[in-house]
Amino acid sequence: MTALDERHGDHGAGAHGGASPRSGGTLGSRVVPLSRPTASLPLLTGSKAAHLARAARAGLPVLPGFVIPDAPPDPGDLWDPDDLRDLSRAWAELSRHGALSLVVRSSSPQEDTEESSLAGRFDSVLDVRGWEEFRAAVRTVLGSARGPDGDSAPMAVLVQPMLRARVGGVLFGADPVAGRTDRMLVSAVRGGPDTLVSGEQPGTSHWVNRWGRLLRTDSSDGGALLTGGELRRLARLARRAARVFGGPQDIEFAFDEDGRLWLLQSRPITAMGPRPPRGARLLGPGPVAETLPGRLEPLEEDLWVAPMARGLAIALGLGGSASRRRLRSAPVVVAVGGRVAADLRLLGAVPPRHPRLAWLNPAPGARRLGAAWRVGRLTSTLPGLATDLVADVDRRLVETPPTGDLPTVELISTLRWTRSVLVSLHAQEALTGALLPEPRVTAAGAALATLAESRYRDRSLPDHQVVAAEPVVLALTAPSLWGDLRLPPPEPVHPNGASATSSVTPAPHLSPETALAPASSHSPSARPSSTAGARGDTTATAPLPSARRAGHVSPGALPPREALRLRVRWVQELQVRLVREAAHRLLVRGVLGEARRVGLLRWKELMTALETGGLPEDFAERLPRPASAPLPDRFRLAEGGVVVADRATGPSGAGDGNGGRGVSGGRGMGTVWDGEGSGPPDAVLVVRTLDPALAPLLPRVTGLVAQTGGPLSHLAVLAREFGVPAVVGIDDAVRRFPPGTRVTVDGGTGDVRAEGS
Repeated sequence: MTALDERHGDHGAGAHGGASPRSGGTLGSRVVPLSRPTASLPLLTGSKAAHLARAARAGLPVLPGFVIPDAPPDPGDLWDPDDLRDLSRAWAELSRHGALSLVVRSSSPQEDTEESSLAGRFDSVLDVRGWEEFRAAVRTVLGSARGPDGDSAPMAVLVQPMLRARVGGVLFGADPVAGRTDRMLVSAVRGGPDTLVSGEQPGTSHWVNRWGRLLRTDSSDGGALLTGGELRRLARLARRAARVFGGPQDIEFAFDEDGRLWLLQSRPITAMGPRPPRGARLLGPGPVAETLPGRLEPLEEDLWVAPMARGLAIALGLGGSASRRRLRSAPVVVAVGGRVAADLRLLGAVPPRHPRLAWLNPAPGARRLGAAWRVGRLTSTLPGLATDLVADVDRRLVETPPTGDLPTVELISTLRWTRSVLVSLHAQEALTGALLPEPRVTAAGAALATLAESRYRDRSLPDHQVVAAEPVVLALTAPSLWGDLRLPPPEPVHPNGASATSSVTPAPHLSPETALAPASSHSPSARPSSTAGARGDTTATAPLPSARRAGHVSPGALPPREALRLRVRWVQELQVRLVREAAHRLLVRGVLGEARRVGLLRWKELMTALETGGLPEDFAERLPRPASAPLPDRFRLAEGGVVVADRATGPSGAGDGNGGRGVSGGRGMGTVWDGEGSGPPDAVLVVRTLDPALAPLLPRVTGLVAQTGGPLSHLAVLAREFGVPAVVGIDDAVRRFPPGTRVTVDGGTGDVRAEGS
């Protein structure tokens, strides 16, 4: 086995028909051979040429060539005769007076840097023959330095022999998609690497360890293009390049017809995919999304997510499902981008990592014994505890006067009570669900039957009046500070008033964009309030419901868990009323400029504003959260809270049922755009190929989908740099997702879904 091909001795230039330009001083300052030390200066020769010159000086296999530093637009028109003669002589030596083809490439100091690759931004011209064709190629490369805004980047021109490659491609000294440094990614095509980096061909991807051992292959044409020996040589090249440049490199390579390996380009890997830390928790919406399915504002998180997390931690601790230290280290339920998620393993929503060990239950014996004792006692006492808690909550709700009649001190006290009682409700609800038999009657089912009967009696009754008369139907809605209560559409009912179907139609999430909506009354006996009009309410505030007045629901009609769930929803609705009243008072006092902005406060900030009238210093700059994609079913969090979908949701490297491959991690949601015209503000670019000419569009899109291409295409590299989720290999994507379609793009799993699918 050869060492590496390193410089291939003196036969490198002869094998490709060109003599290396002399490293002496016979050539003028307008031509710098790669072998000259000054060729390693990026400001003189550009980053691409400087990297190749540095690699050649370190003994890596680099083709000979020369650089035209910071050239004028036309070497035939603007150069002085001496410089032009030097250029002509260098061209003649390298091309054998035009007998052999050359490659004329861009080399700007602004590309191939550690901050940005600008991959594919500037032009290169292949297979250049003849002096006039060479001059035209130089003009083409220099012309690509001018951007759409009229500004020009500094530009040098790199000239090398045209390599007739058997196999070419791109070698990453790390896995840029998965963010792993313990393995390398090689993508190869037949011929040179140009069709791969342009996105015309996806190539055959090989994942190898640091020593070149093949881990897996993803072949686009059904066969591997590189042998085991070639993969080991590439891995050795990647390791040596990393030592030369101080980190993993993005390398374009080629094997010629004689099997020799050549390094065509080397630059730093500018963007690595997000990678969760070792042992990161497996999260997902899971069962908690049943309570909070939509996107929440900061205050909504503190009102509803924090008590839920605390309550579930208490339940898991009492049940012995996890140690107290583990429960203290991280909340069971978290909000990610305003959407609720939970630790799926703690909740038992996914199988254990090691089923046999879980069957043996290797938890410490003392904890197991204590848990068994607690569970035995809890199982027998939970129904009574639930009944007592439900009665206490009902009594407090009935005794609470209309929110407009509450002094500010009592309003604050009531708000504090709602948060503390939600902890107890969530804890007991979780314990009853885990330890008691599954209920045959649910709060949602009872609410649906009550709603059907109410509409059977009067189909014209508005939703807020239905809720006022039958508060149990709140079980069909999700809480929202500034949304309309929208009940499910009417269902067919039997003459006896029972629902004709047993299914429960989910209520739409309350829209935060809706104007200050009529808030629901909490009692059939609603009474007017003098402050209702000032708050924008058309439904008067009133005493809150008790179980005796909630339609057909009584403490004995619902099992303990369902009775607790219903009280959770009632307390949340009371919080909505209290926060709206608080916002109104802050508005009247001139503390808030707009009532709905109260949702941008955190819990402690709201309490401080009510007590002292002060707002955080940065409150004026806070903005509502933008629209975001729903969370994956299973995911982990990387640095900065980046969501990384778990691979179990789809095949490794492929999407969930649509054949796609994620090439730039993250999730995005928006409207499909084909790149024509101005496009929507939340555009997801859907194209046939990863054309580098689309690069200027990337900063303004929320996602990228292509029918062809691979993870090492220029546009895929740029998508990772800009943090744009990107998926390639979606068959017939342009037809399947026409402009205007709402889609969600997951660059981790390769999943692209149209809204509603």
